[in-house]
Formats: sequence, structure tokens, C-alpha cells
Amino acid sequence: MSEPIRRRGRPRSAKDSTGTVQVLDRALDMLDLLAAHPGLTLSEVAERMEQSPSTVHRLLHSLAARGMVESDPATQAWNIGPATFRLGSAFMRRSGIVERARPILRALMEHTGETANLGILNGDAVLFVSQAETHETIRAFFPPGTRSPLHASGIGKALLAFGRAEILHAYLDGAGLARFTDRTLTTPEALTQEMSRIRSRGFSFDDEERTRGMRCIAAPVFDLSGEAIAGVSVSGPTHRIGHEHVKTLGAVVAAAAAELSQAMGG
Repeated sequence: MSEPIRRRGRPRSAKDSTGTVQVLDRALDMLDLLAAHPGLTLSEVAERMEQSPSTVHRLLHSLAARGMVESDPATQAWNIGPATFRLGSAFMRRSGIVERARPILRALMEHTGETANLGILNGDAVLFVSQAETHETIRAFFPPGTRSPLHASGIGKALLAFGRAEILHAYLDGAGLARFTDRTLTTPEALTQEMSRIRSRGFSFDDEERTRGMRCIAAPVFDLSGEAIAGVSVSGPTHRIGHEHVKTLGAVVAAAAAELSQAMGG
């Protein structure tokens, strides 16, 4: 039997119908995966990405050559590499808000005894960019680079409430309000009503809507033009942040956010 004829011609494009470069997409998906799940083996990465081990092997070693990922020779586990830190640091330097927020977050943490956070809008999520951790053993932990859905986080709800109307409308139209606990706001009507309450009191309240047993109080940070560019929050367990503390903590967080707004020219 003769072998099939292979036609010569231009190679198929590495781009899909949207113009996305597929191999680059896979590499970035791999970085996201390892950032969220450090210590995966090659076979585990292949399984989660639904790619062949040979494809994953090539991508991992290409990324490793640039310092984007690294492996532990003893365990064969893969993790994010030091080059990603340099890229992240470059992003952080783009805005002075992280540097200006650092003493304010520290003071907020010392005043409240709870972890203080700084987050910015990142697509349909909050991106946490700085944190001052409490000294308590049981505490909230959102390391820089963590993302959280807007409708299920204190900072996210503050940014939706005080941001441009089109941001809220686009989120309601496209994001899908995923449920994380029985307290998550999962309908446009419920979230819209929550926006009115947040604007009225000047701060938002995440009442175990993302994680059971944890609460968060947040307020927006404004720039010179009056646009909400970030949010400041305190997060902690329900046994320390009771409903009776919300009003007092809300005023403290709002004051810290206003201080940062002033530092940013807002």
C-alpha cells in the first residue's frame, strides 16, 4: 500500500480564528496554573491542561530557560520562577499607589488588628497588590497576585458601587454571578440593591460571601479625576469581626481609603 501524499504549501497558522497565538496562550495558561497550584508534576500539569506530556514538556523547558518556571530535581515538581517576580515588580512600579499605600495599610492593620489589603480592578476581578498581615494566628491571606470575583469580595463590591456605571453593567451582563457560599449575591437584582446600600454608607461589607467564616470591609480609593482606582479593606474571621463591629470598622477603613485617595491626588 502506498503512503498518503503529503501536500506541500504554506503551513497552517499558529493562530486560531480570534487571532490568538495558541502556543503563547498555552504558555500563559501554564503560568496561571502553576501560580494557583504550585508543586505540580509534569504529568499533573498535562492532565489539568488537557495537553500531551510532550507538549507540556516543551513548554515547561522553554519557560524554564527564561526563568519563568523552575523544577525541584528531587520531587520533579514545577513552580513559578524568579523571572515572574521581576515582571510583577515592573507592573507594581507602574503606579505609585502600592508604595503610597504601604504605611497606610500598616497603620490600618495595627489599628484594627486585622489584615489590611489593597486591590485594583483587573478585568472582571479584583487583583490584590499589597497586604499588611495581622499578627493573629487565624487570619485572612490574599498574597499579591491573588484575584477574586468582584461580586464576592469587599473591594470588588466597592469598586463596582463607586466605579463607572458601564463597569457594573458590563459585569452584570457578562461575568455570571458564581455562588461560593449560601451568602453570595448571585442575581443582578440582589447585587444592584447591594450597590445602593454601599453608596449610602460609604463602604462595602463581604459577609461570608466568598469564604465561610471570613468577613471583609472595604472602601474605594479615588484619583484626581474622581475615578475609583483601587480599594482598601480589612479582612478577618467572623468571631473577631462581628456584625456589631461593622459600622465602626467601616468608618476606620473609609478614613484609610480617603487618606490614600488624598495621597494619590484624589
